[in-house]
Formats: sequence, C-alpha cells, structure tokens
Amino acid sequence: MELVDALRTHRLVAIVRGTDPSSVLDSVRTLVREGVTLVEVSLTSTDALDVLAGARAALGPDAPLGAGTVLSADDARAAHRAGADFVVTPAVCEGIRAARQLGLPVLAGAMTPSEVVEAVRLGAEAVKLFPASDAGGPAYLRALLGPFPEVPFVPVGGVDTAAARTYLACGAVAVGVGSPLIGDAADGGSSDALRLRARAFLETVATKGDDQ
Repeated sequence: MELVDALRTHRLVAIVRGTDPSSVLDSVRTLVREGVTLVEVSLTSTDALDVLAGARAALGPDAPLGAGTVLSADDARAAHRAGADFVVTPAVCEGIRAARQLGLPVLAGAMTPSEVVEAVRLGAEAVKLFPASDAGGPAYLRALLGPFPEVPFVPVGGVDTAAARTYLACGAVAVGVGSPLIGDAADGGSSDALRLRARAFLETVATKGDDQ
C-alpha cells in the first residue's frame, strides 16, 4: 500500500488496544464500517496476532490493516504472517528494518530530531511523533517541520478532537488516536459510543478549512 498517500487522504489512524480479543476485533469492524479506513491493532492487545488474522479475514484482502507496537524483527514477521500490510512502531527500533525487508511500509515512532533522521534512514515512510503531548504539542511539531519540511508527521498521544484539528492545521499529514477514540470499546465497552466518537473524529479530520 502507499502509506503516505493513505495518510494524506484519510488523516486519521485509529489505534486499537484491548484486553478482550472479541471486543478488539469488533472495534476494528465498527471503525471500518463507520468509515475509518486506517486501523492498527496494537501487538500489546490480548491475542493480538489472532485478532489481526481475524480482522484480515473479516475486512478482505484489500482493506488497509496495520500492526502497532512493532518493536522487533520477530514482531514484524509475525504481523506480516497475520495479514498486516503496514506496521507502526513506538520508537526507532529493529522492527523498522525488518518490516521494510518484508515489503511493509512503516510509520515509525520518533521524538527527537536525531530519531527522525534515523527513522527516515532506516526506511520509514512517515514519522509518528510520539508521545506528542509530552513532546510539546503543536508547537513542537511546527519546530520539527522547520528542518524536516518533507517528512510526513503523524502526532500520536493525547490527541482528542480539538488537538487533532490543531495538529492538522500545523502541518501534520494525519493524527493517530487511541483511547480518546476507542474508549473502553476494545475491553468490552459500548460499540454505540465508539460509533459516535468515530463520527466525531471523522468530521474533525474532514474539515480542511483550518489548515489551508
């Protein structure tokens, strides 16, 4: 898949992490039905690889499906076998190189300028600014875009709808959202509430007037 094009088009990556495998899978299905195209399942979820395989079967071969919290080469290989077609890392790590060797595009976690350079050098297509809220928020993103104007940044961490709007206006290609979007749905909570949150985030990222 063309990860950067997908990020620029959809502007939202849903990060699903939970303790109840059936609820994690249901959350993925619910998000996709609501129109959230880019979804990642964190490998820290219970039975994450089985969930990924189930999601791939449910969504079909052409739907984008990501594996998150990929750290090692083994993680990347396992995610690939389970059906992921892009990976997301929390840091600059071995998983980046291994995923690229498998032909999987990578959204690599980085925080400092040196980490951004290294992530790109290892082959990451885009950089996940993480944890964005602790790094300094939108002001820090603006600072990074000075020396790295061509790097596609995706802020992750503490991104609610208001923050998403601000990050996109500051030049982020997309935002990654976990708990402010998923809530407790992946742990057995309400799917109806997840639908409402998904609609709110989709409305937010579809509003382009603030970032022209």
